[in-house]
Amino acid sequence: MARARKDGIYLNVRIETPIYRKLQEVCAEAGQMKTTVVERALTAYFEEYDRKQEILRKYENEE
Repeated sequence: MARARKDGIYLNVRIETPIYRKLQEVCAEAGQMKTTVVERALTAYFEEYDRKQEILRKYENEE
């Protein structure tokens, strides 16, 4: 039985060759698709970004 398609948007990006090779390596080791690895990496980046922004907002409000 085929997997259900998830709601998504296609993203076409150009990345440096060494980064792409590392992505391929991680996917092979983890047994995951590139889409999954990239989505998880972006999610982690956004969460960290939001966390840092919240700290900065708190710091600015204290002054």
